[in-house]
Amino acid sequence: MTMLSGKCLCGQVQVSVRGEPTRVGICHCTDCRQESGSAFTFYGIWPADRFEHTGETSVFQGRRFCPRCGSRVFSVDDQEAEVKLGILSEAPTPLVPSYELWIKRREPWLRPVEGAAQFEEDRI
Repeated sequence: MTMLSGKCLCGQVQVSVRGEPTRVGICHCTDCRQESGSAFTFYGIWPADRFEHTGETSVFQGRRFCPRCGSRVFSVDDQEAEVKLGILSEAPTPLVPSYELWIKRREPWLRPVEGAAQFEEDRI
């Protein structure tokens, strides 16, 4: 079974996921832009039981981040875990987005991901 791991900028928070993600996406919504400080967020979703983390995290609106360095690292509930793929140790990552959300907010200089489903707002 595939294992991917990553960490926050200072290394205090570490995450690992087992197996393939249930989905991989890019989101261009205002919340994702603001929380990432970038034009979009690149993330993967795994079943919660295939996700582990160590280290102290703080939470804001369900988003977990390192209180020391501020890196946004994951969200998790009883069902699934969303991992920010930019924190993975392997770069570039072998994971490819299968969809893009909130493309109406995508920067005009960014091109759609080839083969990825495109959604004006959220997935329906």
